[in-house]
Amino acid sequence: MAMRQTPLTCSGHTRPVVDLAFSGITPYGYFLISACKDGKPMLRQGDTGDWIGTFLGHKGAVWGATLNTDATKAATAAADFTAKVWDAVSGDEVLSLAHKHIVKTVSFTQDNNCLLTGGNDKLLRIYDLSNPEAAPQEIAGHTSAIKKALWCNNDKQILSAAEDKTIRLWNRSSMEEVKTLTFDTSVSSMEYVADGEILVITYGKTIAFYNALSLELIKTVEAPAPINSASLHPEKDFFVAGGDDFKLYKFDYSTKEELESYKGHFGPVHCVRFSPDGELYASGSEDGTLRLWQTAVGKTYGLWKCVLPEDLGAENSEQLYTSTPEIKA
Repeated sequence: MAMRQTPLTCSGHTRPVVDLAFSGITPYGYFLISACKDGKPMLRQGDTGDWIGTFLGHKGAVWGATLNTDATKAATAAADFTAKVWDAVSGDEVLSLAHKHIVKTVSFTQDNNCLLTGGNDKLLRIYDLSNPEAAPQEIAGHTSAIKKALWCNNDKQILSAAEDKTIRLWNRSSMEEVKTLTFDTSVSSMEYVADGEILVITYGKTIAFYNALSLELIKTVEAPAPINSASLHPEKDFFVAGGDDFKLYKFDYSTKEELESYKGHFGPVHCVRFSPDGELYASGSEDGTLRLWQTAVGKTYGLWKCVLPEDLGAENSEQLYTSTPEIKA
């Protein structure tokens, strides 16, 4: 009997959800932050999607959001020309970092001491969070707006993707460009997997995997539709992707075979990420919702309760879950 994927729907946002990120696993579980054009990033319990709080203070669309590993701090990038750092426990704004243009991306170092930002002024900035009054270090080189910037190689290097159709690898100490990848079209997303130093990028209908240290190509996979985001499972068995046809696709990483596809959103999928334990993946869409999807459909986890077929009575033999198909979190 085929199991039916039953995503958890997280409502609350009023505009498209454009970015999301998970924390690491903490003593209190793991957490999920979402960036939305409504200007109100939200924090949720990662395994259930339950709303914890909303970070209030931005005066424009929020394009990027991230949590530090232990979910004590959040950072957001917004159209109000600021990046903000928040106390993720109290929800209070800790810092507001003024920029000269729209900010698109934020990333903490592993030790939480520095924040990397990038955006429409084409510059990468590194802020010392222990001395926020100091001028940030600036790295120039991109010729168009920066979409995503990440720390890699134990924070010794930086990866950045921009509208200039390039991904660039930078040395943090010399602040010089190490290598550049050039594409025929703009890169739509970039994910860094520290375990194995893998870079997952999407452009057009292509999902590509690179070695993050050498920027040498590992493999590419073609999807049925233009893809906006992809994420590799922590154990690297498979990866998921979402894009313009409203669907989520799951592929086998080694064979590149399409395993599953699900439609749940009512608009293009802008972002998708696996949870740190790999048990679920989250997607954010133009439709204003986040959805949580099970990696192993039918497993008891979070709000999903598996009912074995022999436990089902005749009156509910069609229903494999004790929950309703559209679960609101």
